[in-house]
Amino acid sequence: MSSDDPLVYPAPPTTPAPRRGAVASARHELAGATPHVPLRHIPATCLRMPARLSFWGNDREGDCVTAEEAFAKACHAPDVLIEDSVAETWAARHGLSDGASLHQVLEWMQGAGFAQNGRTYNNGAAHAVNWTDPAALRSAIYHGPVKLGVGGNQVQVTCLAHGFGQNGWMASDYQREAEVDHCVSLCGYGTLAWLAGRLGASLPAAINAAQPGYAMFTWGSVGIIDHPSMVAITHEAWLRTPTTVVI
Repeated sequence: MSSDDPLVYPAPPTTPAPRRGAVASARHELAGATPHVPLRHIPATCLRMPARLSFWGNDREGDCVTAEEAFAKACHAPDVLIEDSVAETWAARHGLSDGASLHQVLEWMQGAGFAQNGRTYNNGAAHAVNWTDPAALRSAIYHGPVKLGVGGNQVQVTCLAHGFGQNGWMASDYQREAEVDHCVSLCGYGTLAWLAGRLGASLPAAINAAQPGYAMFTWGSVGIIDHPSMVAITHEAWLRTPTTVVI
């Protein structure tokens, strides 16, 4: 996870426009969540990147909360590539194709996750993560992909400008967004330069490459976001422990 050799990934096919579909978890769910207890010592860098990426229906449906679950399963070692049809059917069966609460999906995935090829891929217990604390967030990402509820306006602009579905976009200088309407996943951390090197991306000249940032999955791609921008759009963060339970 900490090798400095760039990784090469096939680009997902481009599609006309992204969809969203996240709904904020209820206040009592957030208040009653068990917090993630950070590890004291973790590596300086980490990246969990599947061999293949997909939209898992989020190019056509507002199933971003379910698509993030499929991405998290793909980060399992060895990779578990959930088929698009499996994710879309799961979302439709639960009435989540056009909107879903993060906490609700996390709970359902613990008991009856994605069924594929004779196995079921469930979640472990959900723990709340303090996304404003870099040390706590890095610790959580080291455990596994962290599920975020975010405002998606600025992320959408960034991804469309870079090329929808293409890896290596850079998110910076974001302003505060007041509401959750999208779900993304943080799958790595390090300096912006280190992350760009691993993703084979080029940073804008004005960016301080030494500042910390995160690898973020959304809409069939993984890009980079700096810490202040991530905090500006995030309203909740969750770690599955473990990320994947295979039955």
